[in-house]
Amino acid sequence: MLIVKILLGLVCLGVVVFVHELGHFIVARLMGIDVEAFSIGWGKPILAKKIGGVEYRLGMFPIGGYCKMRGENEFEEAWKNDRAEVAPDKGNFFEARPAARIFVAAAGPLFNLLFAALVFIITWGIGFEFPTMSNRVVLVSDVFPEEDYPASRAGIKTGDRIIEINGKKVENYRDVQTLIAVNAEKELHFKILREGEGAAASVRPEIIDMYIEPEMEKSSGAGRIGVYYWADPVIESVMPDSPAAEAGLTGGDRIIAVNGEAVAYSAALLKIIDGGGTRPQTLDMELERDGQIARARVTVPPDDDTPIGISWETLKYHTPRYSFFGAIGKGFSEMCDTLVVSVRSLALLFRGVDLTKAVSGPVRVSYMAGEVAANSFSQSAGAGLRSTANFLALISIALAVMNLLPLPVLDGGLIVLFLIEMIRRRPLHPRFISAYQTVGVVLIGALMLFAVFGDILFFVQG
Repeated sequence: MLIVKILLGLVCLGVVVFVHELGHFIVARLMGIDVEAFSIGWGKPILAKKIGGVEYRLGMFPIGGYCKMRGENEFEEAWKNDRAEVAPDKGNFFEARPAARIFVAAAGPLFNLLFAALVFIITWGIGFEFPTMSNRVVLVSDVFPEEDYPASRAGIKTGDRIIEINGKKVENYRDVQTLIAVNAEKELHFKILREGEGAAASVRPEIIDMYIEPEMEKSSGAGRIGVYYWADPVIESVMPDSPAAEAGLTGGDRIIAVNGEAVAYSAALLKIIDGGGTRPQTLDMELERDGQIARARVTVPPDDDTPIGISWETLKYHTPRYSFFGAIGKGFSEMCDTLVVSVRSLALLFRGVDLTKAVSGPVRVSYMAGEVAANSFSQSAGAGLRSTANFLALISIALAVMNLLPLPVLDGGLIVLFLIEMIRRRPLHPRFISAYQTVGVVLIGALMLFAVFGDILFFVQG
């Protein structure tokens, strides 16, 4: 299954890289630069056909592709022959004006951003449904008392509802996660709805204003305040061949108590399974099933990472279906918001984040794309298409941001190179260009090695 997910992810990643290279290809042709080859995939061509002076190829490995422009590496030949500049030749990449080359370099990232916007436009235009939980929360410190987080220090209580963050309405737990994750170490204004329970149920609900600064999670750079979602302990589904299935649990069962402890919400089960550091071997459950009391004994796997195999009932949230122009506005807005978050995320890499977890290489990205596709398609074809398309949009934006970094070899580095040439008003010496590109190859190679090392740790450590 792991191999299938990686292969499926490689195809998804290939789509994003193909869009990137298509941008270079189209703008290069518009600028009068000859394109020698345009390939889908890398490696030895399986298929190749020359049309209009361009050889279109299908590479052996479905990992992106490339656009080979005539003369883009001729600076090496000029340097070897001790020439001060690349020989002018119509259709040559370095014969084109610096501004034209800047447009060509920027076209790849621009197409990635436009692709992401198009995906978001289509998604918001047709509307979609996603599973989530309510905006009611459970304090992590109530489940694990030894934990201390900003939410408990600020005065949030289990059962509270987060209804607004920094002026933005919060309708579900997904909204809570999104707004907190992108604002690590920034003070946020929360509006909390607190309702009375039990004897206090008749007390009028109150709205409480709080200011909370999410702490940064070192493994990802995301913000967190220390809350779980509140879910009633009603089982939605049971994983086949899991401990829960073997014990006879089924969808619709409500867990009333486990090992003699009342279970008011799903997160309480985490505390019981943790057992204060000593996992119990069995869970004796009291259940409500079809209005009757039932009992079941679940064997707890000794491995901390192995679940007992149950999922909780979720809310199905339907987004509004936008009009044509409304979808365009919403799509570009979401693309811009995601772009801003991606740029901010780069800064987090220099603020103590665990780089082996925060920086993903091609294998891990492919696996995540494949996992999203596989899991969502298992629910329905519609859910699969939407989830996969949205994940591709996120990768596409990340690829655009990465390529615009001012590092040699990357598109951003080439833009810097050509800007220098525009300011000098004369071509750069081939020796300088060669040295500049060599430094880029070394930097990107080192980054790739680090990312692949992180990928290996990801799979080895599970």
